[in-house]
Amino acid sequence: MSFREIAITVRAINRASHEFTRIQTDAEALTLRIRGLGAAVAGLGASGTAITHIAHQFGLLNAEQTRVLSSAMQAIAAIGMFIRTSWGAAIAQKVYAAACWIATAAQNALNISYATFLALTGVGVASIIAAAAAISYFTSQINAATASIREYNEAASETPTYTKGIMRAGEEELYRRGVER
Repeated sequence: MSFREIAITVRAINRASHEFTRIQTDAEALTLRIRGLGAAVAGLGASGTAITHIAHQFGLLNAEQTRVLSSAMQAIAAIGMFIRTSWGAAIAQKVYAAACWIATAAQNALNISYATFLALTGVGVASIIAAAAAISYFTSQINAATASIREYNEAASETPTYTKGIMRAGEEELYRRGVER
């Protein structure tokens, strides 16, 4: 290896190291936030359990309601304590990654549907423009035919009537047989 190749390799490693350090910092920050969330959930569950027992002592809840509500709050507290562990944080990160994947897939689906809408709208507008062009063409053709008929009628009206009465040879016999007229 030349010194130039070594220098390029060292620069690439240094740049990659910075990115890896940033990713590690982001992961550690996420872990701290997840553990903080776990502590809050555990505190919520413990508070809910205490409030449930106080409500039972004041007679606001009967024994069955107290048992069900207390069990639910203890389960919430257990989930919060589990999230505070390294396994819980790892699972929470996986759940977060899955939620991000689902959100990305949903956003992609929305983008695709929007693009499809735009494409179909474009096709619709193009078909309307094509229909308008066809109607314009047919209208111009009909106007040309009407003008031609008008010119013929004007020329026919200027023709003297005695020339209109001229018959071809043998035409009179056809009139007698009823072929024309």
